Amino acid sequence: MSETIFSKIIDREIPADIIYEDDLCLAFRDINAQAPVHFLVIPKKPIAKLSDADEGDQALLGHLLLVANKTAAQEGLEDFRLNVNNGAGASQTVFHLHVHVLGGRPFSWPPG
Repeated sequence: MSETIFSKIIDREIPADIIYEDDLCLAFRDINAQAPVHFLVIPKKPIAKLSDADEGDQALLGHLLLVANKTAAQEGLEDFRLNVNNGAGASQTVFHLHVHVLGGRPFSWPPG
């Protein structure tokens, strides 16, 4: 996988407002927030998109969701939306797997 803005955040080559970090992942505020609370949870392991993950990534993928939940609670969210874009046709612009966590406002369905 080629270097991305997210790998540069992991390596501390560019700054980010990091709100959670452990050995497997980190969470940071989205600089193009689409809700009052909008942060990303990314694995430190470079996986370009969800469809590139394999069975060996099962625990990591579950960990990302648990961190999203824990960090949402830390941010005061009871209700929130998770979003994972897979590929350019689904609006993925950074090809490093990431989970968007959005909250702090009502959401409608379908999402656009």
